[in-house]
Amino acid sequence: MSNHLDYEINKELGECYLFMGDLEKAEQYYSKAASSNGVHPDPYLGLATIAVQKGELDKAHVLYSKAASIEPGDKALAGMALVEMETGRQDRAFDNFSKALDLNPENMVAIYMLVQLGHVLGRLEEVVPHMEAYLGIDPLKHDVRYSLAGCLVCLDRPAQAEEHLVRILENDPDHESARELLDQIRS
Repeated sequence: MSNHLDYEINKELGECYLFMGDLEKAEQYYSKAASSNGVHPDPYLGLATIAVQKGELDKAHVLYSKAASIEPGDKALAGMALVEMETGRQDRAFDNFSKALDLNPENMVAIYMLVQLGHVLGRLEEVVPHMEAYLGIDPLKHDVRYSLAGCLVCLDRPAQAEEHLVRILENDPDHESARELLDQIRS
């Protein structure tokens, strides 16, 4: 059997066992996949997920970093950032969530965590372009547009926030949160 086929089978088995919650077996198959063909990030992402579930955050960060060194994908960067958030390294987490969004503007975990960190770190100005990039792809994602409006209000840009809220309400007249924020801006 070829190394590539070994890799695929072991990776698939790792994913199946992880999905079923059998962390030991998942770890076993992901490790086999990583050793049979070390040029793919997926087994390391799987092993990192297992480490997070076991509460082994330092190990998870190493594994996410390994995955990112093989192929700097948005999942590896967002994973690193989540661990960095958990371990009190907010600025590094912010930077890695931003890099993840540069690679994939539709990474929802990265978007919402970046908004959260933007508020905490006072870096909302840097969050806005990422949200606008997402809305360029999916303009009807109202929760992202609403979050953007909230960021713009915090940045003292009420006119821009109002434009976004009006746009939400044009498409979804029953969006209660957008209506309330709009009323708040206009009062």
